[in-house]
Amino acid sequence: MKKVLVLEDESSIRSFIVINLRRAGYEVIEAETGEEALEKLEHHRDTRVALLDVMLPGIDGFEVCRRIRAGNANIGIIMLTARAQEMDKVTGLMTGADDYVTKPFSPAELTARVDALMRRSGGGSEANDGEIRQDPFLLNTRNRTLEKNGQRVKLTQVEYAIIKMFMENPGKALSREEILDMVWGRDYFGELKIVDVNIRRLRLKIEDNPTNPTYITTVWGYGYKWGF
Repeated sequence: MKKVLVLEDESSIRSFIVINLRRAGYEVIEAETGEEALEKLEHHRDTRVALLDVMLPGIDGFEVCRRIRAGNANIGIIMLTARAQEMDKVTGLMTGADDYVTKPFSPAELTARVDALMRRSGGGSEANDGEIRQDPFLLNTRNRTLEKNGQRVKLTQVEYAIIKMFMENPGKALSREEILDMVWGRDYFGELKIVDVNIRRLRLKIEDNPTNPTYITTVWGYGYKWGF
């Protein structure tokens, strides 16, 4: 069964999430604190998606996200926040999260986000079975890895999906809406800023100078282009 970790310190909200995820067919691992969540992930290494509340006693959701990402690039991470401030969303994504949901949220919205992330986090077969080489990059679509100048670049599943999309469309200007559809799916109803923040994060990993990118270039007022 597909496992989801739910880290939420408010028992009523946690129970609401757990009930709806179980109805959707997921096995749920519950945690009340960040420390407990990290411990449970050690015992449930096959967990494929983690829902992390931001505001927690002890270590907060951002720090939990950082620690998970330090050891696991494959797990999907969704941040749960009661605050709609832009910096919360950006901070969560820059620490390694794939998505965010602002409270209050509907069961349908949350389940749709988990479903979409589950499909990318090791849940689907790779249609393109081979390699894409565009020097200095080599994308291996069998084991979903990227190398730059022969050195492995550690990517999350969303970052892998973005780089694969770009390398399959070299030189083509892609709008933010197109990128959102191709990477997050047509059923995703989040905000376009998630595209910008994930590309900013990806640039930090692959560009020689992230402040003056040469691989993922901005098409002003439109979107982005893989600069080959």
